[in-house]
Amino acid sequence: MEGIISRRVIPSDNSCLFNAVGYVMDHDKTKAPELRKVIAATVASDPGKYSEAFLGKTNEGYCAWILDSEKWGGAIELSILADYYGREIAAYDIQTTRCDLYGQDRKYAERVMLIYDGLHYDALVLSPFEGAPEEFDQTIFSVHNDRTVGPVEGIALNFVRDQQRKRRFTDTANFTLRCGACQIGLKGQKEAVEHAQATGHVNFQEYR
Repeated sequence: MEGIISRRVIPSDNSCLFNAVGYVMDHDKTKAPELRKVIAATVASDPGKYSEAFLGKTNEGYCAWILDSEKWGGAIELSILADYYGREIAAYDIQTTRCDLYGQDRKYAERVMLIYDGLHYDALVLSPFEGAPEEFDQTIFSVHNDRTVGPVEGIALNFVRDQQRKRRFTDTANFTLRCGACQIGLKGQKEAVEHAQATGHVNFQEYR
């Protein structure tokens, strides 16, 4: 295996999860509208599986919500996209260095990798050398019989640990935010969510 693990930055526009998946699957950072539709169609087609208890919203309400370009994706969306593409999605969390694997129960033959900083998803790729153009990125890796992707897995984990050491993550329990609409200061994701629900404001800036 030749090359280094690189973090390809995806724009912060509330659709980073979808565009990061689009990049590692299709080398396309503009797939969010299409992938939101895929998720809504999947959820709408199976109201038994995607119940209110599972989604935290009614099936219909969730479908309208996920089609809104301002809304963020998470575990539910990653598991649906793993099945849609027929590949495992490994999402590495910088703060904990944990890897959440989606689609692993399906025994897919390939895997892609994302990295998550507490608020934002970027793509993890194998690049031939530091500074190599994105067209040389390898984003899809074969899953071996032992259900790993071989040496790439260890190199990716080392990269994530290095990002953790450099504190390239947002501590969502304790970070401070300011509401862009009313300038009120908030602490942590919980307060931000409560403020958004109470006011409808969704434009938050992190500040230190």
